[in-house]
Amino acid sequence: MNSKRNEPYTAIKKPVDLLFGSSAVQPDEQTGAANTILLTQIKLPQKQPRRYFDPQKLEELSRSIKELGVLEPLLVRPLSGGDYELVAGERRYRAASMAGLTEVPVVVREMDDAITYQVRLVENLQREDLNPIEETEGILELLALRTEMTPDEVTSHLTKMRNVCDRHKEEDSQLRHNVMSQAQTLIVEGLFTTLGRMSWESFVKNRLPLLNLPADVLSALRSGRIEYTKARALARIADLETRKEFLEDAIAYNLSLNEIKRKIKEISQQVKPEIPSIKDQVDDTLRCLKQSKVWDDPKKKAKLEKLLAQLKALIEDE
Repeated sequence: MNSKRNEPYTAIKKPVDLLFGSSAVQPDEQTGAANTILLTQIKLPQKQPRRYFDPQKLEELSRSIKELGVLEPLLVRPLSGGDYELVAGERRYRAASMAGLTEVPVVVREMDDAITYQVRLVENLQREDLNPIEETEGILELLALRTEMTPDEVTSHLTKMRNVCDRHKEEDSQLRHNVMSQAQTLIVEGLFTTLGRMSWESFVKNRLPLLNLPADVLSALRSGRIEYTKARALARIADLETRKEFLEDAIAYNLSLNEIKRKIKEISQQVKPEIPSIKDQVDDTLRCLKQSKVWDDPKKKAKLEKLLAQLKALIEDE
């Protein structure tokens, strides 16, 4: 009977097969099975899609590994000199190190740089604890690689797709046809169909705006301390100090989205300080002027005479 232990790469291999074809990452007879290598032989890549690891969950996994060992092998590729580069399984790698293991099971695959990074992106998108920011950034990077565009260019193209579809709902629209039949558009549609997580329309509407959130809100969302619907609501608070304070309260008391929206409405409706009228400002300025010693300073007196002349000219010009 096949099991995850007997087929350790199944969870990663399936989406990779769908993206690149079944020949993209194939085991050979010598590297098809899991091997055990020293943890010190595994080198972390300089660039990883995953940027945040929950310390508590990492500690829980470490305790499990101490008791049961690493149940699912890490995916690595060989480097020169007998070392290996980690492709997938950084969370297990970190937890194994915390647990004091010196050896870990691995599956070795020969992969070039392009395939390796795309495998990392896809594997990261399969995580159960993936947060919306990581998912958004991962999909955007994957689209950039597949379309051979920069992430900014992908974002612009996605926005263009949505605008055209919103403004030209008729299927026979020439402009809509031109945009939706472009090679990059077909790649975008195909990738979202393959991933099966959401439509490209939903991604543009609900996920791309997350990347423009204020830094404090974005940090809380990335670390999993707040849901993305709440984060988008909190981002509407313009004042930095007010937003930071409310953000911490929302996290500490686990406020619901409705409670957050209600509080934001209260903040926006707070009475703003009344700005004095122009007449009151003039009266106040004259009182200050009469009490000042500007008359004793020749330079200030000259400037005042000039301003008074301009003011008189303005009044007489009515």
